[in-house]
Amino acid sequence: MKSTVSRLLAASVLGSAVLVGTGAMAQQAAPAAPPQPHIIVDANAYSDADSQAILNARLAALKTVIVLTPEQEKLWPAVETAIRDINKNAIARRKALESGPPPRDMLGVLDAIATAEEARGKELKRFVDAAKPFVASLTEAQKRRIPAFLGMHDSGGPLQPAGTLWLFEEEAG
Repeated sequence: MKSTVSRLLAASVLGSAVLVGTGAMAQQAAPAAPPQPHIIVDANAYSDADSQAILNARLAALKTVIVLTPEQEKLWPAVETAIRDINKNAIARRKALESGPPPRDMLGVLDAIATAEEARGKELKRFVDAAKPFVASLTEAQKRRIPAFLGMHDSGGPLQPAGTLWLFEEEAG
């Protein structure tokens, strides 16, 4: 009987040690990180100088992503000029829209959308025309890097609206 009691006692001690040890080895859950404040940046808080700095950075980054050869570098100014013109005109359209009276009705809204889309379409055509010689000089690897950088996506569905490209984001404000 003494050996049975000893065995039960030993089993209890061993079981307790296993249970306590398992708990001690379990990692404590990391405390939840405090919620980060959602930062909302008012587009109107950007100055014209801020917008220019962002555009300059994007143009520099685009050139860096493409990795131009000296021959391709000669074709770059037409592309850069087209992008800068698009940006300048997008800012002008946004400022005109902000300073003018709001559309009076649904047809006024649709007319404003149509006018903006028409202007973006013409500017996009000018960009394409300016970029053709440049893009023709690029390797396939260089060409693959451009669409995602411009904010283009291929969803397999309808064509992407021009207003979603970063070329026109200044228009959105």
